[in-house]
Amino acid sequence: MDQNTRHLMEHLPYLRRYARALTGTSTQGDALVTRTLEWYLDGPGGSAPAVDPSRGSLYRYLNQLQDSSGARAGAPGVHPVEAALHSLDEMDRRLYLLVNLEDLPVADAATVLGIAPEDAVERLNFARERVRSKLTATILIVEDDAIIAFDLAETVRGMGHTVCGNAATMDEALSLAGRHAPTLALMDIRLAEGDNGIEVARELRRQRFLPVIFVTAFPNELAKQGLEHLGPVIPKPFTREQIEQAITRAVFTPHPEEASLAMKH
Repeated sequence: MDQNTRHLMEHLPYLRRYARALTGTSTQGDALVTRTLEWYLDGPGGSAPAVDPSRGSLYRYLNQLQDSSGARAGAPGVHPVEAALHSLDEMDRRLYLLVNLEDLPVADAATVLGIAPEDAVERLNFARERVRSKLTATILIVEDDAIIAFDLAETVRGMGHTVCGNAATMDEALSLAGRHAPTLALMDIRLAEGDNGIEVARELRRQRFLPVIFVTAFPNELAKQGLEHLGPVIPKPFTREQIEQAITRAVFTPHPEEASLAMKH
């Protein structure tokens, strides 16, 4: 594998994530990524380009393919993010995804979309406010330290989301999840009464798909057990910015098909 191809493969997970959010389905998103890769690997005149691909150039061409197909994201599903994003103008939706999901600086996202940076800032502020007004996640906190649980809850509420409760043990977590059907869980690993947050997350996956963010002083536990697929890890001590960014990403996690894959592990 040459260097250009290696660089391309490094961008692949980001392209798939963006394309799936852009089209609204995994199948259409992956098909769009495949066409984008074919464009790059074939290159002008049938030869691969001599320069390394940038994420920006790949995003731009992916958008062009989507436009040329005449397709827009399908009708929103039950996930609140889908409904919120579907309410945006298409340009605003893409800008929101590139900045909030893909972590592109606003100026870079503006370049991808072919708009002025000052226009992008204005549009992004509008899109964020509209999404915020339409999107309220219900978040379960599983943490046996009352001070940390309070800090997490304040961060969640500060983002405009709802805390459905705080659990210190596995039984409490499963009970709260059953009563409130949360959108997301913030999960410690070492819990009260010797319970383990990893087992809580696995049980929640068996019962119903629930995205989990692990917030723990033992960040290597998942990797040691080969269970990284259960969710991202934020090590303690954490910042509010880390929690906010992780929550924003987590609500974009695809649902049923990803859940069936996770339960096979």
